[in-house]
Amino acid sequence: MNEKKPNIILINCDDLGYGDLGCYGSQMNRTPHIDKLASEGMRFTDFYAASPACSPSRAGMLTGCYPPRVGFGHNQNRLVLFPGQAEGLSTNEKTIASVLKDTGYRTKIIGKWHCGDQPEFLPTRHGFDEYYGLPYSNDMGRQVSETTWLAPPLPLMQDEQVIQQQPDLASLTERYTEQALDFIRENQSKPFFLYMAHMYVHLPHYAPEPFIKSSTNGDFGAAIACLDWSVGALMQGLKENGLDKNTLVVFTSDNGGKATHGGTNWPLRSRKGTTWEGGIRVPCIARWTGKIPKGAINKNLACSIDFFATFSKLAGADITPYKHKIDSLDVSDSINGGKNPRDVFFYYLGSDIEAVRKGKWKLKVRNGNAEAKLLFNLENDISENENVYNEHPQIAEELTALLATCREDLGDRVTGIPGKNTRPVGKAANPVPLTEYDPNHPYIAAMYDKGDRG
Repeated sequence: MNEKKPNIILINCDDLGYGDLGCYGSQMNRTPHIDKLASEGMRFTDFYAASPACSPSRAGMLTGCYPPRVGFGHNQNRLVLFPGQAEGLSTNEKTIASVLKDTGYRTKIIGKWHCGDQPEFLPTRHGFDEYYGLPYSNDMGRQVSETTWLAPPLPLMQDEQVIQQQPDLASLTERYTEQALDFIRENQSKPFFLYMAHMYVHLPHYAPEPFIKSSTNGDFGAAIACLDWSVGALMQGLKENGLDKNTLVVFTSDNGGKATHGGTNWPLRSRKGTTWEGGIRVPCIARWTGKIPKGAINKNLACSIDFFATFSKLAGADITPYKHKIDSLDVSDSINGGKNPRDVFFYYLGSDIEAVRKGKWKLKVRNGNAEAKLLFNLENDISENENVYNEHPQIAEELTALLATCREDLGDRVTGIPGKNTRPVGKAANPVPLTEYDPNHPYIAAMYDKGDRG
């Protein structure tokens, strides 16, 4: 076991809301293993995803950049990537995986990628030694709700090969967990980085029968319970292999919840796809025995883009020679009670900057297609109910200036400012979907029987 370099497991859920876990106040979902993770580590209250939508959030987290910096704003006027789309994460970008791999880590991603499905954009081209999972969302396969577009069969991939089409989604989390435990067992003697990108709780919700039978919150509660089981199995695997004390485990979500079908972002306002707090503030838990205080609550402002610099520092990787500008900050000292380096966070919806937070103050200048003048004291008003814009003109002016500086740096589609320090998204010359429907193929489900999307 390598004592100097910690193993790192990053568990990134899909559409998990701020109020969906017991340790964040849920009375509907049972999450004993995740709650235990929080009691043995640190729970963040003011943690933000890079974006309120899947693709830009994941690209931003992996590269340590606000999504527009790496070309993940609006692509083809969409917030997320679709099967067979030409765009993806440029091979010129460094990811957490590529940095850690360069320092001797074995790297694997299990689950959802969603940063491009063309060969040059796959995880194995971005620092991951191994890949097992879906290249995009689980609602992008063939479903009974097909009305506006005909999706190709949902591909399950191993490295760069499609190994199954239209897999049984109810069994997929168990398969993911088996892959993760195998990876842990195989890498007991060298440091590893495991990026566990769960399918849950993105629609449609398919969960194993035992969890459905015991759920008090329908299929959503069953999906949460299965997710919780997976966390418990991973922690048990670390313990059985003598790795639990030298492994940093981080648990979070890619954006806020959809806040339907049993999910909630309470007490935050609104849902995924918005720059209200419910769209982008997410759960985050960090556990590292002997390094992170047990049962600690961290109220500092932090963001998923900070994983890049933080993990690099913990692994002893030097990112200073990296020629591209990044936005990631090393927050490892703040975890142990030191000074927090992040005081400002910018809220992007695709290519549009809509809000900024500094300290306890949040200024929101857009709400989708509408301009806004909204100022909130998030320390006293987490639900964004009281607009105090007129009562604090100096604060509003200071935050307005921060937005202007950010527009010059990263751009803003609404105001037509291109941004001076952005890099182009990757583009494939002749994109094609990974799969094509064949009526003679022995699919488990030629069409998934739930039509829920989003």
